[in-house]
Amino acid sequence: MANSPQARKRARQGEKRRRHNASQRSMVRTYIKRVNAAIGTQDHDAASAALVSAIPIIDRMVSKGIMPKNKAARHKSRLSAHVRSLAS
Repeated sequence: MANSPQARKRARQGEKRRRHNASQRSMVRTYIKRVNAAIGTQDHDAASAALVSAIPIIDRMVSKGIMPKNKAARHKSRLSAHVRSLAS
């Protein structure tokens, strides 16, 4: 347990940041699930629209340090490939 005032404050700040980051991670997962759901229905228009809305969110998580750069690139690449495969 934190004993000094500084350590107590750092514990409060860390908990607040943890809750915020968890919320942001949940949001980006929801956007990815929306794209996957649209891919599952084989609807190219809906899937591409969901992808267009998900890509900026994924990029924003990278800039905030919530998601690693390579993980974001992997998600974007795989989702884009799935959406492109629906067009053919």
